[in-house]
Amino acid sequence: MTDKSPHDAHSAKKSGKAIKAKRSERREKEQAAAQMQQLMHPRKQSR
Repeated sequence: MTDKSPHDAHSAKKSGKAIKAKRSERREKEQAAAQMQQLMHPRKQSR
């Protein structure tokens, strides 16, 4: 009979980056995309 413990097969390996670091990188990407949208489509921003 196989071992049925739920977490033996999966190691609880933490990701390389902290949550705050990931969040800050995501915000930087979103800001860069927003700036690019403003540059490419300035009329849409005036709403």
